[in-house]
Amino acid sequence: MKLSVMQENLARGLSVVSRAVSSRSTLPVLANVLLRTEDAGLKLTATNLEIGITYWVPGKIETDGATTVPARLLTDLVSSLPSSEKVDLELQGADTLHIRAGRFATHVKGIDADEFPTIQTAGERPTTRVSQKVLKRALDETVFAAASDEARPILTGVLARFEGDKLTLAAADNYRIAVRTIDILDPVESASVVIPARALNELSRILADTDDPVELVLAQAKNQVLFHLEGVDIVSRLIDGQFPNYQQVLPAAHTTSAEIDREELLRAVRPAALIASSSANIVKLAVSAEAGVVVTATAEVGDYTGDVEATVEGDATTIAFNARYLNDVLSNVQADRFALELNGPLSPGVFRPVGDDAYVHVVMPVRTTS
Repeated sequence: MKLSVMQENLARGLSVVSRAVSSRSTLPVLANVLLRTEDAGLKLTATNLEIGITYWVPGKIETDGATTVPARLLTDLVSSLPSSEKVDLELQGADTLHIRAGRFATHVKGIDADEFPTIQTAGERPTTRVSQKVLKRALDETVFAAASDEARPILTGVLARFEGDKLTLAAADNYRIAVRTIDILDPVESASVVIPARALNELSRILADTDDPVELVLAQAKNQVLFHLEGVDIVSRLIDGQFPNYQQVLPAAHTTSAEIDREELLRAVRPAALIASSSANIVKLAVSAEAGVVVTATAEVGDYTGDVEATVEGDATTIAFNARYLNDVLSNVQADRFALELNGPLSPGVFRPVGDDAYVHVVMPVRTTS
């Protein structure tokens, strides 16, 4: 294997694929990145056996070949080079990669490419396509609500439900639910899969703010999903199991509705969260037609009160939430104004962007003594 690539292209490729490198595997090769010449360029691949990321770097190939080298070491070495530098890569012997750039030269010991797991790449006909910026927004507004606790593995994933020309993404832990429905470019038969939230987070980092589509391929065995955009593939295993029926948790009616400016409520919640963080992290919202929404927090370190203008209909009520869940929905969802729908202090609170029926976010209340 002998080739030349530009430093900035190689550095970007390594930064993308290295996010899939395994940090705790008992297989040493999973700490490596696979370098293989392909299609007049260099194909970089990394995997932790749950997520695999492949990135194509344009280059000038003299001889074909493949090897694997430690991902972190190679990434750091390449990042230390000037961005305008040409990098020459040459496999010497069975497992030694010679790297030269200007007056810099090094040898890195690797592991034979044959020991690296096979990773699926785009080859099957796409199941459907989605605008990159539409999918990125949907992921940003849902994935954060997935559980991080492995006690219920199904909740560490995001439900992706395909129906005709619509895709609905739903994420939930034991305290909140986020649901977003978007348009897809190619109608499909009804299907539901659960994709690990970590894989979708990595996908969101790569997606651009463009209408260019990302291709989505569901493996025929329904055990993997692959996302393909120009120069990059992300493949992820799917999570087995039945995702909870979140729809039965969505309140069908409400007794109180408050229309609030999202930024104003966020500005009121953030200092309340600072006070609340020293105790049980509880923030209270008192909602009434006379006062709008009053945000309060009380702890041993002190207390806080913030008033937010709101258009309120229905009964006056007070509800307590975990401050982090309030901050998450207000920070991640693109909306100018929210409609906050309540059914008293012990029922879930529902956040709906005003004028946008395709998103809903439900937050469970916190029981308090008062």
